[in-house]
Amino acid sequence: MNKKNWVLAGLATVTLTLQAGCHSDESSFSKTIQSKSENLKQNGSETSEPFINQSYRTEKVATFNEPWAMVDLPDGRFMITERKGALKILNPDRKEIVNVSGLPQVSYGGQGGLGDIALHPNYTNNHWIYLSYAERGKNNLDGAVVVRAELDLTDPAKPTLKNIKRVWEQVPKVEGQGHYSHRILFDDEAKLWISSGERQQFTPSQDMKSNLGKILRLNDDGTPALGNPFYDQGGVTAQIWSLGHRNPLGIAFDHKKQLWDVEMGPKGGDELNLVVKGENYGYPFVSNGDHYDGKVISNHDTRPEFKAPAITWTPVISPSSLIFYQGNAFPQWKNKALISGLSSQSIVVVDVNQQPVKEVQRLNMGKRIRDIHQTKDGTIWVLEDEANAKLLKFSP
Repeated sequence: MNKKNWVLAGLATVTLTLQAGCHSDESSFSKTIQSKSENLKQNGSETSEPFINQSYRTEKVATFNEPWAMVDLPDGRFMITERKGALKILNPDRKEIVNVSGLPQVSYGGQGGLGDIALHPNYTNNHWIYLSYAERGKNNLDGAVVVRAELDLTDPAKPTLKNIKRVWEQVPKVEGQGHYSHRILFDDEAKLWISSGERQQFTPSQDMKSNLGKILRLNDDGTPALGNPFYDQGGVTAQIWSLGHRNPLGIAFDHKKQLWDVEMGPKGGDELNLVVKGENYGYPFVSNGDHYDGKVISNHDTRPEFKAPAITWTPVISPSSLIFYQGNAFPQWKNKALISGLSSQSIVVVDVNQQPVKEVQRLNMGKRIRDIHQTKDGTIWVLEDEANAKLLKFSP
């Protein structure tokens, strides 16, 4: 479909009831594991080809209250966000945790609260961190925002945020507390990438005057980045890199510096997408899942004008974050996608370097997994998704 046609196209009205509850599993898990090769349903068909069988061990390092994301500081400590609005700094060796003060107020509830965290590429000089979170606006309408703040570590026992500046917000704010997405990521050129969910409103994914249901590319101050496909149109349209997304809860670059996203489908049809400049991924017109009230959505193969996913999952995995493993500690995962799963209580390993793209291993974690993170030494860290959630360290 011609890009200009997307701007001019009329929007279909989609009426449905969407259920979006997430419940914590109460079972416990922390031990040495070697996952089994299984027949898994993906892209609507069964596969029995040999899978990889990378072994690993897990160690509980700390617990947090509804954590959402983590990042490592240059000194080896971690910063972890908690949905109710707390930001913690963890020393993983001493297992000491301190609270960061000076945070903005968040709108907690549903899927909302404090979300993602990223360090500016020049953090060692400017001490800037970026946070995403849900906020309550006028008329009790909610939306995600991203702020930049200076992390003051002058007193190690009392870290605080200073000089907070808003750099981005979802437009428009809407009713409800779901599908914020609000994952944030920097590339090598210090461009800020944001995944913006369609907030369970469906049609904004195709509305070029809204930044909902989009992948966005900005400068580090929040202004639209030169070279964006719709830059000349100005306003929020200039922020857009790709459109037609639903609830993209993970974004990451692979070893070829290609951007990918994982997003939750409706009832079925979770997706892994190669994110291409200016492409339309078709939601709500196409999905390999259907609406929660049973209404059928056309599959991707019926509308070739929309960019199709690299792989889909039915039953769903409920993807919550994404990395591409670049280390050497787990050689069978090298350059593969690792996707954390909520309802699937798993980490899903996907090989994007072959065609067709396929799932090659699934790690059964026994808990809903919220975030997965790799440090520079190749260690993998995993956050569960619940009150009293564990931070797990993976080792070979």
